[in-house]
Amino acid sequence: MVFSSMIFLWIFLPAVLITYYLCPQKFRNILLVLFSLLFYAWGEPKYIVLMLVSVTINYVSGILLEDHPARKKQVLTACITANLLLLGYFKYFNFAVDTANKILDIFHSGEAFPAREIALPIGISFYTFQALSYVVDAYRGEVKAQRNYLDMLLYVSFFPQLIAGPIVKYHDVEKQIHCRTVTVEKFAYGIRRFCFGLGKKVLLANAFAQVVDDVYSKNLDEVSRKVLWFAALLYMLQIYFDFSGYSDMAIGLGKMFGFDFQENFDYPYISTSIRDFWRRWHISLSSWFRDYLYIPLGGNRGGRGKTYRNLLIVFLVTGLWHGAGWNFVLWGLYHGIFLILERSFLGKILERLPDFVGRFYSLIVVFWGWILFRAEDFGTFCTYLKNMFVPHTSAVVMAGYWDKKMAVCVLAGLLLCGFAQLVIKKIREHFPVKKSVTGVSVPEIVCCLALFWLSVMALANDSYNPFIYFRF
Repeated sequence: MVFSSMIFLWIFLPAVLITYYLCPQKFRNILLVLFSLLFYAWGEPKYIVLMLVSVTINYVSGILLEDHPARKKQVLTACITANLLLLGYFKYFNFAVDTANKILDIFHSGEAFPAREIALPIGISFYTFQALSYVVDAYRGEVKAQRNYLDMLLYVSFFPQLIAGPIVKYHDVEKQIHCRTVTVEKFAYGIRRFCFGLGKKVLLANAFAQVVDDVYSKNLDEVSRKVLWFAALLYMLQIYFDFSGYSDMAIGLGKMFGFDFQENFDYPYISTSIRDFWRRWHISLSSWFRDYLYIPLGGNRGGRGKTYRNLLIVFLVTGLWHGAGWNFVLWGLYHGIFLILERSFLGKILERLPDFVGRFYSLIVVFWGWILFRAEDFGTFCTYLKNMFVPHTSAVVMAGYWDKKMAVCVLAGLLLCGFAQLVIKKIREHFPVKKSVTGVSVPEIVCCLALFWLSVMALANDSYNPFIYFRF
């Protein structure tokens, strides 16, 4: 089940909201757990067991860390190992087998290892990292062990952030699990945020995704250079509006139930450097790696050499987290290299230049990185890159993808990925808009209604509705 589906919008969400607010407060957490398990089971019921195993491992580990302080390191090591083994088997087993077989093939030695048919459980990367944050915080003594299994299950399985984040750290919501309130203003803000996210996803990301997926399904040697450049631009917009739209909906849903989740995007395409980009893109993941990998490795302590090493390790793992493929590994290292360049000399140069130069530089670096990210493998990336510049006979041309509707979507996408918001912010500073009793202005209410109606119409007319980050 996805947020941008008719069954979620018209059946699941109304049902959970109505029953939640009619239910006595002491039973509300139980209700949210039941609905969250139903939400997850809708897509793949057999993997509920896997999620429950993950929750149980981390729940027991938290208690053992608190009750047996003399064995804290052993418990933490065992817990991390168990989590990574589960994630590694389901996400990386076939990648490891394929890599090993290619090495054997190069040296013409040994019999090939057999691959297995392993389906990737939806959201496993997100809920594994989320649970690990709890265990590490308990190990550090920053939070108390959660001794109520139901509360631990709610923390991991809460449906707004279960499948594609944001990755919620336990210390950020520990108090909210039992003590949260919903005001009219907070609920109204949640609806507004959800509608904006729904519009991003359905009206923009889906329109871009149809073109991108169609282009990549073709023989790239037959696709014109214009179409390849166009599809690369659309993918850059698609992945932003797809994921930020999902995050907006998740944050909005959390508000409707009294939860305050961390922001996950802060207009990354107006960044003035790659370092700034990673402060703005997928913030919950970036901060997770900072708190639980980069700093434990030593961070920027110990000199430049160790700092650069730590950055490369973090971004290699960041790439692997996104997918089991060498293109993801290379994408992570690609960003890591630019961060090292900025730390060594490039950052100082950018600071002395006007902001628009840094923004242009960041967009160019991110643009090429997304082509590598989207490619199925390194060979596809090389073919795509070559055909963007080398003239060739083309059977697939722009006429098949460009029309008035696409022109409107592209213009809206380019404006709404941060640049229009900068202008709107300045306008609001000079011309404040009067808020209604809900804390939302009348223009915002009209905009939300229009976005919701247009999104529903689009969903009714088109079943094409993928989410990029469900792959991770």
